[in-house]
Amino acid sequence: MLPCFSTDASCPAIQLTPVVEKDFSTWSAAQPPHVQAWVTTAQFTGKSGSLCQTPNATGRLDQILFGISELEDFWAYQGVSQGVMPGFYQFGPSIQGQALEVAALGWALGQYRFETYLAKKTVPAVLVLPPKFPREKIESLAEAIYLTRTLTNTPAEDMGPTQLAASTQQLATQFGATYQEVVGEALLQENYPMIHAVGRASDDAPRLLDLVWGDATAPRVTLVGKGVCFDTGGLDLKTSDGMLSMKKDMGGAAHVLGLAYAVMAAKLPIRLRVLIPAVENAVSGNAYRPGDVFPTRKGLSVEIGNTDAEGRLVLSDALAAACEEAPELLIDFATLTGAARVAVGTEIASFFTNRDSLATDLLESGTRCQDPMWRLPLHQPYRSLLDSPIADINNAGTGGYAGAITAALFLQEFVEPTIDWVHFDIMAWNARRAKGRALGAEAMGLRAVFAYLQKRFGKNPA
Repeated sequence: MLPCFSTDASCPAIQLTPVVEKDFSTWSAAQPPHVQAWVTTAQFTGKSGSLCQTPNATGRLDQILFGISELEDFWAYQGVSQGVMPGFYQFGPSIQGQALEVAALGWALGQYRFETYLAKKTVPAVLVLPPKFPREKIESLAEAIYLTRTLTNTPAEDMGPTQLAASTQQLATQFGATYQEVVGEALLQENYPMIHAVGRASDDAPRLLDLVWGDATAPRVTLVGKGVCFDTGGLDLKTSDGMLSMKKDMGGAAHVLGLAYAVMAAKLPIRLRVLIPAVENAVSGNAYRPGDVFPTRKGLSVEIGNTDAEGRLVLSDALAAACEEAPELLIDFATLTGAARVAVGTEIASFFTNRDSLATDLLESGTRCQDPMWRLPLHQPYRSLLDSPIADINNAGTGGYAGAITAALFLQEFVEPTIDWVHFDIMAWNARRAKGRALGAEAMGLRAVFAYLQKRFGKNPA
């Protein structure tokens, strides 16, 4: 059990009482006079995200009120978890069933801390759960998101291609999956030229990580994650400010590993494959250059318009390899473009897909899970922006507009049109503190995609 959970009913737990903002007046009128006086003094009005400690008639702390927009407000529960002191807590009787599952997951995620490098660790606040609560389901999903956050938060010195490979192999061992990798010069021998080109300048050799799990006869689902463990920009060097957050450029890889954890823990009846091109986009004498032309696994040639558009290059080989076994569903995650952040901001996962029905289902799942996402278009007329006079395609679009779309169109060149495909272009990072959000790595779209996979492939659809 996660250290933020307990099923010991004898714990002296403080009650957490939700107050729905729109119902505040009705709720307040039904409270004892000392509670009414206290919330008035504290100026508590049930505003979502607000907290108010209230004493009983003897002046002892009796409960903590928290404002919420509705009883299944996932982000509010994360905020409550982040806002309380260490101790034991339990939700009031109004939170039961599905609302309690939402609350428990929010609580667990609010208790996440990245403290690998801190001498003093935070003492968790513990939520006391009913004995028959389905905690294994909640804990598995929380652990999946913890994995995604921790991998992304870890600095590149300790999360280069070698360490990312070790984390993938450890996950495979944990769930009885098979694992193999293609490393360094072997990438050229095995026809992964783009992965090799982008990562060859680093002392930590580039590699393709390949995890396979499940019944070989089950529906095939393949996840591809961008694993650029640090991105200097290459010879098109980023500014120092631009490099500060580039440890998170392997956030796509972290997402597919977290999603794989959730899938395998839930034992979904699929044949899962995870492909991660793991590289560092470094600068040295053998770094690839603007103007170079390289072959790809699919056979298309690529002119390098910008070495800082490296993610789509390594993904091209991985996507081509994924399509060779014709999966029923192909999903990639990548921290690919700043243009996507301009379009939807830092807290919404943008995605592209070649199937309208798939987009509809994913959006519905995102709404249901309170995991915000938005579809952007694969606008085919913009494909001409990637034209090259000396190669089949250029990796950097001209004109400076529609950067997220041209990046997705580049990837689409390496996906077979007969395969259902989704491309997520995500931030993978909370850039500000807000309700339920702490600064640092964040899983974006993961819960929604997992719920979609459960509904589409699960024995007991979510």
